[in-house]
Amino acid sequence: MALNNTLANALSHILNCEKTGKTDCIVKPSAKLILETLKIMKEHNYIGDFTLVKNKRGRFIKISLLGNINKCGSVNPHFSVNKNEFEKFEKRYLPAKNFGILIISTSQGLMTHKDAINKGIGGRLISYCY
Repeated sequence: MALNNTLANALSHILNCEKTGKTDCIVKPSAKLILETLKIMKEHNYIGDFTLVKNKRGRFIKISLLGNINKCGSVNPHFSVNKNEFEKFEKRYLPAKNFGILIISTSQGLMTHKDAINKGIGGRLISYCY
C-alpha cells in the first residue's frame, strides 16, 4: 500500500477511530504538516492532547480523541484560494456557514479560513474538519 498523502491517511485514520468510539489513536508516520494540522484541530476542540513519541522504530503521534469530529479530510488537489473565494469552498466542504473549519496554508503558516479572512490573505486549501 502506497502512502502518497500522509495527511489524508492520518485524517482518515483519526476519523475511523472516532467512528468506532476509541478514546485514543496512533498516527504513523509523523510529519510537520500533520502536527500543525493537529494543533489547529486541538485549538478548536476537535481533538484532545497529542504527543510526538520517538522510539527505535521511528516517530509516531499519539492523539486523545474527544468524540467531537463528524467528518474530517484532506483536500486534493490543494486548491489555491483568493481572500474573496473562501465562501465557495465553505459551501463545497462544510455542511453549513460558520460550522466547521477549513485549514489553509498561507505565507504566514497554517491557519483556519476565518483567521485568513480576518488577516485578508489567501493561500492553499489543505484540509477541513467539522
